[in-house]
Amino acid sequence: MTFMEMEQMVRDYHWMINSVKVIREGMGDMGGLTAQYGVEAAMPKRKGGHSDPIYREATRRERRLKKVYEYERKIELVQERMAFIEDDRELEVLHWMLEGKSLRWIGRHMQLSDRHVGRIKDAVIQQLIQEAPVVLN
Repeated sequence: MTFMEMEQMVRDYHWMINSVKVIREGMGDMGGLTAQYGVEAAMPKRKGGHSDPIYREATRRERRLKKVYEYERKIELVQERMAFIEDDRELEVLHWMLEGKSLRWIGRHMQLSDRHVGRIKDAVIQQLIQEAPVVLN
């Protein structure tokens, strides 16, 4: 994993958590789709796609669920690697970043310059991309 990929995961963490929550809540409701009867059922359907609205909705939801699984994998990766951060200041910067706060906001909150917060963020990301140490039993 590269520095840029991990940095992007940390930056996106907040909205991915919210998206997973909202999508999971909405997956149970099919939204009132019904099959066609009567004249509408006998009419020709458009070419190049499936005309059944239930099938299209199920396909859309399946694609959306795959995205949720991808978001969850990224979220778990960040959560697992948080244990590698031991410094209190670095941990505080990481937690605020995971809450979706900007470096400027974090700097004001912690009474540090934006540049210093940026250096702390870089150190945190560097620690997150390092492989987990091997523990022998």
